[in-house]
Amino acid sequence: MQIDVSRDVFRLAQVFTISRGSRTEAKVLTVRLTDGAHQGWGECVPYARYDESLESVEAEIRGLPDAFTRQSLMDLLPAGAARNAVDCALWDLEVKRAGKRAWELAGLPAPKPEITAYTLSLDTPDAMRAQAAKNAHRPLLKIKLGTPDDMPRLEAVRAGAPDARIIVDANEGWTAEVYADLAPHLVRLGVALVEQPLPAGDDEALIGLERPVPVCADESCHDRASLPGLKGKYDVINIKLDKTGGLTEALELRRGAQAEGYGIMVGCMVGSSLAMAPATLVAQGALVTDLDGPLLLAEDRDTPLVFDAAGVHPPQAALWG
Repeated sequence: MQIDVSRDVFRLAQVFTISRGSRTEAKVLTVRLTDGAHQGWGECVPYARYDESLESVEAEIRGLPDAFTRQSLMDLLPAGAARNAVDCALWDLEVKRAGKRAWELAGLPAPKPEITAYTLSLDTPDAMRAQAAKNAHRPLLKIKLGTPDDMPRLEAVRAGAPDARIIVDANEGWTAEVYADLAPHLVRLGVALVEQPLPAGDDEALIGLERPVPVCADESCHDRASLPGLKGKYDVINIKLDKTGGLTEALELRRGAQAEGYGIMVGCMVGSSLAMAPATLVAQGALVTDLDGPLLLAEDRDTPLVFDAAGVHPPQAALWG
């Protein structure tokens, strides 16, 4: 089996800012696996938060042996971006060999559209109110917070989009005291979910803390091995394929988390429709779907995902799976 790795860059529709910094483009790695008759592909987004770079992830992928399966890949690479791209490419290759769709191979019902969040870039309160007003027609907005000026921004977004459901992502920027102080205001403003309020290494402070707004684990949850450490801290987990290391582990993590009573959120890094396509299978029936990466881009893959009033649609076979 031949492995090809390429670096691709997609321009963003506008500058995208979170508490960790700003960007104007999405830099991704595309993996193509060829067996001589068929080709499968997948995409990953290396993330510096997890000590990943384009160079390090590409080296991991190029270091793989000539022959492997989705099962053996779990031992060859750790959970992360490299395994994600290869695992998703293997799924795509397998379904093309079998003449089936990915959900059939996974034993899942045919997927349907899911309403997805749309993320507002971190900015001044006035600018975020304008962003919210422009996107007030969207049923679910996500706000990147995690700064000392969070409340004015949140108030501004609610004023700009009075009817939208809102979730917030603190990006590990709060303390337990800040969350407790903000919680009544989050309830008043109709916030439905708070994502990763505390740093992953300091989230023991969530144990025993009253959580009137459900708290979701993002940086604290990577794969099934993360689940024991989440007990008593979180109500929901955010499954991202670049954290789980692909669709194979993501589906297992969803099953394991649901069995333990966690709600499911399915999120993404900022990537193209190819990166989101496998995640649409994991997102079926999720409490929150956050697969808006392509909506933030000025350019996308050929045969991109369809986004409309019904939400994000599953991929066409020409894209993936």
